[in-house]
Amino acid sequence: MLAAMGVTYVDGEWVDDDQATVSVRSRALNYGMGCFGGIRGYVADDGKQVHVFRLDAHMRRLAHSAKILYLRMPPAAESAQIVLDLLRRNTIREDVYVRPLLIHNSTALAPILDEDSSSFIVYCMPLGRYIDKDAIDVCVSSWRRVADNAIPSRTKPTGAYLNSALARREAMDNGFTEAIFLTEAGKVSEGSAEHVFIVRDGVLYSPPSTEDNLDGITRRSLIAMATEDLDLEFVERPIGRTELYVADEMFLCGTGAQVTPVQSVDRRTLGAGGVGPVTARIKQHFDDVVHARVEKRLPWLTPVWG
Repeated sequence: MLAAMGVTYVDGEWVDDDQATVSVRSRALNYGMGCFGGIRGYVADDGKQVHVFRLDAHMRRLAHSAKILYLRMPPAAESAQIVLDLLRRNTIREDVYVRPLLIHNSTALAPILDEDSSSFIVYCMPLGRYIDKDAIDVCVSSWRRVADNAIPSRTKPTGAYLNSALARREAMDNGFTEAIFLTEAGKVSEGSAEHVFIVRDGVLYSPPSTEDNLDGITRRSLIAMATEDLDLEFVERPIGRTELYVADEMFLCGTGAQVTPVQSVDRRTLGAGGVGPVTARIKQHFDDVVHARVEKRLPWLTPVWG
């Protein structure tokens, strides 16, 4: 169960969660004008230390999003320190999810991108598994991924997640756990909030971030782990819908989903079903990395305590 942690950062102040509110007139609420990040922290094997995964990369990406959407945020290094201070103030000693959020908080009527109305908010909550299944069944959504040239997916815009919500609701109504978006050109884009990887003949494939999807930090991290740590072959290229049906393996990834195996697409079973061997290797290695068991990847982790 997701729950608030007690203290939230709002524009230079630390406030109780129930005081971290916006006006019903806020442009952010009325028009979805904002963007956000998703960051995870993982408790170490000693049960005491908590490591934040790719903190600097997440804050740099949020800064890029802010630039595109005319939002103002503290410098990336200062924003990263705010995240660490938040976790310390909430006495985090467990797996945690952090949400930095930038919104246009003006109460003026017109939907205008105005840097002077920027508000920077950071909150956190405990989070174990985002998708609580060993392997999931997915469908290709009838909804198309909103085009980057309409609402730029690379910015993680708040308003665009209506697109994700429609697709995921459709999937759940039809007995699936998750939905896969296609672009208007009919190529695989991503899940409702995850990137897509498939395995064919031992080779790992994923569509590029130019397919109307987010420039995923977890995705880039997994590519590095697969090619540099596990000696797997990786190819980035467009993927067609029916190629999903004949994949040997498939998994979704993201800050929330981590590495989530897929056992069927549109009720076509992949491989032998369940978790495939390549997916299992990648999933275990990712778990080892985020829990500070892989010395090579320790620079990706920022300790909260000490």
